[in-house]
Amino acid sequence: MQPRLPGFAATPRTADASRSHTEPDRGAVKTAFPIGARNPESAVAREALARRREAAESAAKTLGAKSVAFDDLPDNQLDSVPLLQITQRVEALIEAYRPDTLMTHHAGDLNIDHRRVHQAVMTACRPQPGHSVRTILCFEVASSTEWQPPGSGAPFAPDWFVDISTTLPRKLAALDAYAAEMRDWPHPRSRAGVEHLARWRGATVGCDAAEAFMLARHIQS
Repeated sequence: MQPRLPGFAATPRTADASRSHTEPDRGAVKTAFPIGARNPESAVAREALARRREAAESAAKTLGAKSVAFDDLPDNQLDSVPLLQITQRVEALIEAYRPDTLMTHHAGDLNIDHRRVHQAVMTACRPQPGHSVRTILCFEVASSTEWQPPGSGAPFAPDWFVDISTTLPRKLAALDAYAAEMRDWPHPRSRAGVEHLARWRGATVGCDAAEAFMLARHIQS
């Protein structure tokens, strides 16, 4: 049986811009779960949401993800939603997919939605007997993780690296689906910025390009 490798992110944008380029296990069944869906109230906002979802689905297809599931919680307002409500949605998806490895946001991101999703995922993955999740990896998000000032949040200190030297072009192609969300260099959420980060992460561990994570938990069988 192939391992299932879902990722929980706050929005369709961040789900792809800094998470879905990962390749921790090329044999894994990859699934993306953006939690916040920008919950639009106007026709213009609904059209913008539809475009973002189409972009997320296009990027996921480029990366080989088998499915993408969206939720309907408010964008940049997850601190207004009870943590239990977010956690229960995560728990339902974990129960449905029974993953052994899971990726989510770093606890110290500047974006409040990222931090709330991290909290919900860690709560949903309490290491109780029979829980399917054995490994939890936290990823960085360009223009959020590095923008948290020192002392205001936990620093991102990666200790788990995945060599993406051969798959970096596919990561960048997936980001191209988000042209409306990307910025011009030298913004960190630019195509060049994302590539530079991947090259730098790779250089720190002796490869051409790498994806960096912080290990939240790993239970060795």
